[in-house]
Amino acid sequence: MERKQFELGDIVLMKKQHPCGSNEMEIIRMGMDIRIKCVGCKHSVLVPRAKFEKNMKKVLRTKAQEEQQ
Repeated sequence: MERKQFELGDIVLMKKQHPCGSNEMEIIRMGMDIRIKCVGCKHSVLVPRAKFEKNMKKVLRTKAQEEQQ
């Protein structure tokens, strides 16, 4: 199975929704754990990398794409 590619600042689509109703998250810290921030309500959560990779569907927008616009 291929590892998912993501970087700091990317907006990712998660399998499960946040309680506010949004399932888009922004990656704001990377390491052994990954801190993600809900795009809808700005709440941040620290998630272990293995759990994050399992629950992430795909990268919606990369930081490079946002800087070009």
